[in-house]
Formats: sequence, structure tokens, C-alpha cells
Amino acid sequence: MLELVNLSNVRYEIDRVLGGDTSALPAFFARHGLDGLELTLYEDWEPAQFPADWIQGVHLRFWPSWMDFWRGDREALVREYGSGAAWQASFGKTREAWIDFWRRHVREAVRTGARYVVFHVSQARTSELYHRRHAYGSAEVIEATLELVNTVMDVLPEDCLLLYENLWWPGLILLDPRPADHLLSGTHHQRTGLLLDTGHLMNTSTNLATEDEAVRYVRRVVRGLGGLRTSIYGMHLHRSLSGAFVRRRMAEAEREDLQPRGFSEVFDYISHVDEHQPFRTAAVQALVEDVQPKFLVHEFIQDSMEDWEQKVHVQRHALGWESDAEDGQKGKTSR
Repeated sequence: MLELVNLSNVRYEIDRVLGGDTSALPAFFARHGLDGLELTLYEDWEPAQFPADWIQGVHLRFWPSWMDFWRGDREALVREYGSGAAWQASFGKTREAWIDFWRRHVREAVRTGARYVVFHVSQARTSELYHRRHAYGSAEVIEATLELVNTVMDVLPEDCLLLYENLWWPGLILLDPRPADHLLSGTHHQRTGLLLDTGHLMNTSTNLATEDEAVRYVRRVVRGLGGLRTSIYGMHLHRSLSGAFVRRRMAEAEREDLQPRGFSEVFDYISHVDEHQPFRTAAVQALVEDVQPKFLVHEFIQDSMEDWEQKVHVQRHALGWESDAEDGQKGKTSR
């Protein structure tokens, strides 16, 4: 198993977390026994900034609300984005333009030498986030995903894994194994699997109050996948216990006139739902043992290098891979 952390190549994040200098990363990896990065590509890859030997996986771009564009519903797009110019700035003017973007984006990911790429399977209009009543169902989202992926992933080499990531919006939710099975069997790329995001799976329930309860929930869902468990190659490991917040916002949404929301409001809401906090309970060890991923990513939202160090340490300590008194290498020899 390769043990990784997440980072994007957005300048703002590099400045905030690393003071603009990525050269501190190898020492960070060494202190915690890490094997490198899952890098989210928002800009073109710069090898001098993120050398290829640091990169094990690439997280591809993600549009939370894309189905209206894919289906050509311009009226819905204008409601969601505010104007034709706004949605065209996000997707391009035509399907063909967006497909061309995706092909270029996947080629850029391939250029890094990544062993795998991650693709989100979900859809949610901003006006639907609070009450969770969605215009599109999971079956529709998965069919559209297959149309898109089977069109653009012909540029992905066969030796690179394509991993589908679960969310709590319609698409790949994982509470029922049948949609996941259909997604995998309908994908033309041969080396395809799942990436289990533990926090996203926790977000499918608003009743989880403790980490131990959340771990039991995730383990139960994973067991329910049956034979598909062997298709889980990757794991984004973090915890999210935002159920009380979500229930409160859902109740408030019933009394509101729900309109499309702006980026800053949506980002703030999602950051409260999808907490990306480290596990502290040793119960998480059994979850990782159940899944046995090839790639485990400590996926956090880090505010600084100090914050990142602390979160990685806390979660590795919960996993039994790092003691309070030492950094790094314990887990490399004990797993």
C-alpha cells in the first residue's frame, strides 16, 4: 500500500500551505513515512514545482453541476449560472469544446506519470444542496458519466488506473452496489475501479454522532458491496460528522425560497458538510484492514504546514503507524 497526502497545484494553496515553496515536501514525506502525493491538477503541470517522482495519483477536475450542460438544457443552465456567458465560461460553448478540454486535461495528468486518476461521479445544482431533493437521480448521472468517460478516456493509457470516487449527491453513492457495478462494467477503460472516500460516505447519513459510530457505518456499507469490495483500489481517509449541521440547514431550507447560490456561499456550505478532519479513534484501523487499498490518501483541507503536519500525525497515530513521541516510519514496517 502506498500512503499519500493530497494537494492541488493552485497557486493560492501552495502559498497558503507551503509559503509558495514546494521544496519542503520531501522532508515532510520522510517525517511521516509517506510515499508522495495525490495531486489535483487545476493548472498545467510544472515538473520543477511537483517532480514526477512525488506524484502517485492525479485527482481530475470536477464540476458539481454539469448534467444540464451535457443534456443541452440551456434554460436550466441560465438559471444555475445566471447567464449564457457564465456557463460558457465554465464549460465552453459546445459539448465538443468540453470534451476537448477533458482530453487535454487527462493527457496532462498522464504526463505526470501518475499510477491512477480520480474521477468524481455526482451531480447537484446549487439550489438543491440544502434540501437534498435533486432533479437528476443516480441512474441518470451514472449513464451520463459513462457517456462522457467512454468518450474522453481513450487517451488514458491502459496501465493507468481510472478510479471513480463516491459522493453523497446523486451518482456514485455506494449505498447500493448495483449502480457501482453498472458503472464499472459499462466503462471501456480496462483498469477501472473505485476510490472510497470515507468522509463522503459518512455524509450520506445525517445521524452519525461519533467517530466509532461512523466507522461502523462505513464498514457496514463496504461489506454490503459484496464482491465489489475488491474493486476498491484507493481510499481518501478522513472523517466528517456534520449531521447536526446538515439537519438544521435542511429544516431551514424548507422555509426558504431556494434559488441558485453563488460560489462563496456554496463553498462555505460544502466545507461545513464535508469536514475533512483526521480520525482519532483506533477503530479506523479495522476499516483500513477491511478495504486494504493500494493507495491510501490522508485527505485534509490544510490551512498551513503546521496544520497539515498535525492532521497527518493525528490520523497516523490513530492508525497505529505513528506514536506521540516519533515521526514517520513505524507504519512502513508494520503494515
